[in-house]
Amino acid sequence: MQEIMAVVLAAGKGTRMKSKNSKLVQKIFGKEIIRRAVDNAKNAGIDRIIAVVGYKKEQVMSVLGDDVEYAEQKEMLGTGHAVMQATKFLEGKKGKVLILNGDHPIIRPETLKNLFEVSNERQESATVLTIMHNEEIPYGKIIHDEEGKVVEIVEYKDCNEEQLKIRELNLGMYCFDIEELLKALKELKTDNAQNEYYLTDVVKIMYNKGLKTGSVVVTDTAEVLGINDRMDLQVLTKALQLRINTEHMKNGVTIEDINTTYIYDDVKIGIDTVIHPNTTIKSNVEIGEDCEIGPNAYIREECKIADNVKIGSFVELKKTTVGKGTKIPHLTYMGDCEVGENTNVGCGTITCNYDGSSKSKTIIGNNCFIGSNSNFVAPVNVGDNSFVAAGSTITEDVPEDSLAIARERQTNKEGWNK
Repeated sequence: MQEIMAVVLAAGKGTRMKSKNSKLVQKIFGKEIIRRAVDNAKNAGIDRIIAVVGYKKEQVMSVLGDDVEYAEQKEMLGTGHAVMQATKFLEGKKGKVLILNGDHPIIRPETLKNLFEVSNERQESATVLTIMHNEEIPYGKIIHDEEGKVVEIVEYKDCNEEQLKIRELNLGMYCFDIEELLKALKELKTDNAQNEYYLTDVVKIMYNKGLKTGSVVVTDTAEVLGINDRMDLQVLTKALQLRINTEHMKNGVTIEDINTTYIYDDVKIGIDTVIHPNTTIKSNVEIGEDCEIGPNAYIREECKIADNVKIGSFVELKKTTVGKGTKIPHLTYMGDCEVGENTNVGCGTITCNYDGSSKSKTIIGNNCFIGSNSNFVAPVNVGDNSFVAAGSTITEDVPEDSLAIARERQTNKEGWNK
């Protein structure tokens, strides 16, 4: 049986991140770098993934859990050495294995799928993922023969003057024939500038045996960038932000300011919805059609917003469902809440969902009017067609068709200030 496997390299120290934690557990839009790398492989159709862990391995393993199998690299002796630690999972298998970097979190699954599909079509034993780049950056150089085969990959530190002029660069991601990879790994040596086992040498070993070797060039350089420090983290966060926002706009969503709108990558938004500037929409959120969100809105996890809803400025929602046609225009917090259809929630409304030990739910029905500066001490229900007077603190259920007033009667103490 032909297998498609992946080995994700996740053992490096990443000291330039300047963190007490592994750089691989730093987050982009709420998801760890290593989690993104593994999910990209899974979404490319690869079910069996081996993570090679080392530095801060317990943090990486805590993030990935049982979704992958693990090999450990106890000594940092190069990328070839890292892959050697995973050979026990490859032995006896036939098919393809992708070698991926755990610190390249925004590569598209389509790019990975194309890599192994092209490798299969060309019947190549080694297919290298590359980019064309005119600037001088310290990536390995791709050497081709006259037929277009990849002869070798020369690491930047080992390049001569002529090789430094080559513009096709290695990204450190490959698709190998499993059986040929296992053979080539046994031939690796450390006679290079860093005294390490270079995985890049596997390509030269295969070429010298007369096996087919090639490259696949990626045109979007942003998706194949890696992360070494916090500046890189910011660059990739921005790249992912622009990718997500662009995709929503292509699908019929108006985003007024693409640079100040942060939408996590599993959010669903209906057509003709408008997102105003300085809006953040987090994971597992669904927004319907013809809605208006923001500016300065914060839609947190697990919110469901129906069609024709307005979520205005300085509104925060968390685990809240909002019915069709409802308006929450400004300065409101609603957490652990259900709001029905065609309800208006006034300025300064708060659901008091946390009592210090547990969280409770507020349910507000259809066609309600919530006056400004109202507080709902959960758990509490407000029936359909009800009004809540401004300034009320609601601690008991409100029946349908009622007016709830829960505030102290005004008292004036004349002359008190004297």
